[in-house]
Amino acid sequence: MKRKMLLSTIILPFLLMGCSQSQSKEDYGTPSSTAASVTDFADRTVTFEHVPERIVALSNGDIDIVYAFGDEVVGRPNSNGGIAIKEAENAEEVGSTHSIDIEKITALQPDVVLGGYPMNLKDVPAIEGTGAKVILTGANSVDDIKKQVGLLGEVLGKEDKSKEIIADIDHKVEEIQSELPEEKPRVLLVYGAPGTNMAALPNSLSGNLLEMAGGENIASDYPGLDSYPQYAQLNTERIIESNPEIILLMSHGNPEEVKDSFTNEMKKNAGWKDLDAVKNDRFIILPSELFGTNPGTQVTESLEFLQKTFKEMK
Repeated sequence: MKRKMLLSTIILPFLLMGCSQSQSKEDYGTPSSTAASVTDFADRTVTFEHVPERIVALSNGDIDIVYAFGDEVVGRPNSNGGIAIKEAENAEEVGSTHSIDIEKITALQPDVVLGGYPMNLKDVPAIEGTGAKVILTGANSVDDIKKQVGLLGEVLGKEDKSKEIIADIDHKVEEIQSELPEEKPRVLLVYGAPGTNMAALPNSLSGNLLEMAGGENIASDYPGLDSYPQYAQLNTERIIESNPEIILLMSHGNPEEVKDSFTNEMKKNAGWKDLDAVKNDRFIILPSELFGTNPGTQVTESLEFLQKTFKEMK
């Protein structure tokens, strides 16, 4: 009996110490070994056995969110000019959402590749063949960006930080929308690429930002293109009829080339020179880091830029 009591006296403190250490680990958020499942923008269920450490991102929006969480990427999209996210400058270039470099992705041995939906849906089998998980995201509105932040927060084990970022976006949006111009300016928002100019529709991210910042999109009822449903073909006659007060230009490439291409196309119609935007020289080239790509957590800066522009034009 005495021997049993002695063993209990010896063992009990160690058991209590073990419980104490286990509780301490839970308190500090040690990653659980339990598999976690998330649903991405393509309604795909993806299960992770552990929190991904090696991350490849094919869009600047995803990269911005990853770095906002305090993490980093090992692979990023190709850059034709400056690096949108300076902290990711040393990451390997792996193509883009439009054309991935599967060999470079394979060499990086990522745990997860963050791609775009629907563009990279076709690439999922090839990427998964490298051993990486694939998460597809998208951003056609501010709400989409908040959803994107929440999804990546789940994937990277940063749920608390994602909630903090989303709350900050909501707060700034509320502030911006409390100070909208009383009269909405008539705006044409043009996306320009080599040989192509399109009008942004309300179901695009830039179109959503335009309306949230207090502008009236004159192309809101234009029919969307089959290949790019968030954009529409420019209609010179309808543009002249709507008489925009402001023309906003956005692009991935050389903005001055985009402006020249657009104006040369519009000048073919005699009524072009009589537009309010033309007479008052109200052509605004939008910052590419805020509008030529998904700005991620900086989306409120995009809204602030438009709000300030609209106020100054009145």
